[in-house]
Amino acid sequence: MSVPEATVGRPDGQTPKAEPRGVVQPPGQPAALESQAYSFWYGPTQALHEINCTIPRNAITALIGPSGCGKTTFLRSVNRMHDLTPGARHSGDIRLDNASIFAPGTDVVDLRRRIGMVFQRPNPFPKPVYDNVAYGPRLNRLCSDRELPDRVERALRDAALWDEVQDRLREPGTSLSGGQQQRLCIARALANEPELLLMDEPCSALDPLATQRIEELLVELKQRYTIVLVTHNMQQAARVADFTGFFYVGHLVEFGETNQLFTRPADERTEAYITGRFG
Repeated sequence: MSVPEATVGRPDGQTPKAEPRGVVQPPGQPAALESQAYSFWYGPTQALHEINCTIPRNAITALIGPSGCGKTTFLRSVNRMHDLTPGARHSGDIRLDNASIFAPGTDVVDLRRRIGMVFQRPNPFPKPVYDNVAYGPRLNRLCSDRELPDRVERALRDAALWDEVQDRLREPGTSLSGGQQQRLCIARALANEPELLLMDEPCSALDPLATQRIEELLVELKQRYTIVLVTHNMQQAARVADFTGFFYVGHLVEFGETNQLFTRPADERTEAYITGRFG
């Protein structure tokens, strides 16, 4: 069962204000995902409070904030990973391409194909490199067996991994280095040709060189994919994100262009967090 988030109080001990500030529709950016007054509970514990934001298409959006503030809960809500969590419930809506992900009759398996996810620690399947990437297209019947090798190669190239593993496709994915394993997990998600790629602290278990390679990859991938990145590393958010949202105690306090949020935050809590006065 997931651990409830949003249990951290304000550094001054006061109750946080509920209303977000600076939540905007990015100018000139078509929406890939919209959260409309989305709230979430683990049993009696409310983890998210009326989250309103628009995630722009073909951009990197970073979600920052202290541990337990609701970032991962929101990310997992987007591809309905909480469906089997006992006592979990929500209100409001999340819309992908202007269609509710909670609409009756929604094919959740297909939804998760459209919304890929990469987790904090690399989690390759105990299978050869090739089968790790081929698993999704086979399961979802996205292409014929004849077309599958080309799809696997394309996904590995998109994840900047093909040159390193083209002679190791029959070796276990777990035999790769940590950074290679994470790029293999990215390739596994890309093989399903998702519309949206969710990344939950994808670099936290990697060394600086592997982290740099992943960041460079994300900047390349946003030309074709919409990426939402949860990170505790504010320098990472500043380096790669086009837009940033600051979560605090289950509230989306502020959302906007990354440069503006880091240099001219609209809310004093955002400024306190990014300047290190709490976190």
